[in-house]
Amino acid sequence: MASLQMAALLSAPSTPVPSDRVRVGSLRLSASSSSAARNGGALVVRSEAKVSGGGASARGLSLITHAVAEKAAAASSADSKPGHELLLFEALREGLDEEMERDPTVCVMGEDVGHYGGSYKVTKGLATKYGDLRVLDTPIAENSFTGMGIGSAMTGLRPVVEGMNMGFLLLAYNQISNNCGMLHYTSGGQFKIPIVIRGPGGVGRQLGAEHSQRLESYFQSIPGLQMVACSTPYNAKGLMKAAIRSENPVVLFEHVLLYNLKERIPDEEYVLSLEEAEMVRPGEHVTILTYSRMRYHVMQAAKTLVNKGYDPEVIDIRSLKPFDLYTIGNSIKKTHRVLIVEECMRTGGIGASLRSAIIDNFWDYLDAPILCLSSQDVPTPYAGTLENWTVVQPEQIVAAVEQLCK
Repeated sequence: MASLQMAALLSAPSTPVPSDRVRVGSLRLSASSSSAARNGGALVVRSEAKVSGGGASARGLSLITHAVAEKAAAASSADSKPGHELLLFEALREGLDEEMERDPTVCVMGEDVGHYGGSYKVTKGLATKYGDLRVLDTPIAENSFTGMGIGSAMTGLRPVVEGMNMGFLLLAYNQISNNCGMLHYTSGGQFKIPIVIRGPGGVGRQLGAEHSQRLESYFQSIPGLQMVACSTPYNAKGLMKAAIRSENPVVLFEHVLLYNLKERIPDEEYVLSLEEAEMVRPGEHVTILTYSRMRYHVMQAAKTLVNKGYDPEVIDIRSLKPFDLYTIGNSIKKTHRVLIVEECMRTGGIGASLRSAIIDNFWDYLDAPILCLSSQDVPTPYAGTLENWTVVQPEQIVAAVEQLCK
């Protein structure tokens, strides 16, 4: 049942995701003027299943399995629109490729990133194009190649270090915390560390506890690091390019279950801000703050909430450090109620820090206590049914909003 729910969620192209603004290059376009470039911000997902019905007034989700015939019709209509369609992992690769072509100091290192193309094919073809020195296969030694990446950043390169799984980067925690985040300060500004540390994380499908880590809160406490989490092909490419160009060390979180999301993105170059949240759905009754995979659980819940008469405002915070308190604050001043939905652990998670920031800055605008839905503080079980119980599900989001809006 859980896998069918996820398939339905990721294959639902019917309801566009509104946005109050889209950054394309250095231009800021309104939602209406950018709809041609981004298909209204809607995710276009090709899969073996689709959800019939659409819009806020749709009836219950009706899953039609193996609707292969729908693909050809959808593809023919999409071909007439500007831009090009990419899966999320392909969008990451395109952003990385463009930056490597633009700047010869950009390089990649990690396990199997070379001719194998990375464990999720983000670097496929780059070793052939740029050579083995710029796309460097490393031994299975995260502390060593992460330290090497930091050293190369100190001496003028812009390395992109891939952790095959975010959980493996715990082996490099000393290098990331004591070196990557602090050397600019401890050197008195003599060194910059323009490095990107990226890789897949989050709860997948029965990957086991060690491969289902959510390490956002581990790295959030390190001074000097910036953190962003991508959730769509469009923002994956834009955040990748921005992270590479940043003079600060940036940790880019990618979710293992989002790599096959498909979306039409602009043909022209664009770079997103590393410190801006995205307005996914404007609303009036409650502000829902989320990021990464939980964005789709929230949007699935939003359909149910609209049918029940609620008007939720959904914000993908994207920047996990620092928070975009401008966008968040303006939403709270309008709705006066906040629900935080995350896949991170409840104790010491991103939600706990975000709740603290909201209380410190917007206490007077709140009409109800802040609610936070997080993963349970347990190792992720291997069994699929138990795994789903540890992660926030759409029905829990619906119940939380109903409680907030009583």
